[in-house]
Amino acid sequence: MSDIDAISHLQAALERGAALRPKVGGFPHLAESLRQAGVSRCRMAVPSNAFLYLTEHGNVVVQGEPLVTGFAAAPPFDRAGLIAALRADQAGETTFPEFVRGCWNAGIVWYDVDTAVRTCTYYGADGESYTEDYPSVVLA
Repeated sequence: MSDIDAISHLQAALERGAALRPKVGGFPHLAESLRQAGVSRCRMAVPSNAFLYLTEHGNVVVQGEPLVTGFAAAPPFDRAGLIAALRADQAGETTFPEFVRGCWNAGIVWYDVDTAVRTCTYYGADGESYTEDYPSVVLA
């Protein structure tokens, strides 16, 4: 399969997930769309706002607008702050860029979504981590 095919499969899955995603509790719908499209993992480098999607069609990088440029101190890991950012996002109270900013403010430098076991693990700069399971959903 070509790189263009891997990219087009990923773009289609992201669009489908966004279209089916409810405002409240929407992440599992996006993750299921990705899983069905052959994405096994999604890794996000928070300060650079860069995604790495590991897929059966080929691996794809998506570069967003970086949160920081140049030198910046990594915030300390703040489990309570991360959970607050997660709950606000799960309640539909934040946009995705606001959620990512909340992760950064809580000291998260990267996170990893495993679509097979339905977990998302958030990591701090000193190796701290927090893992949440997300529910299985059926896409319409």
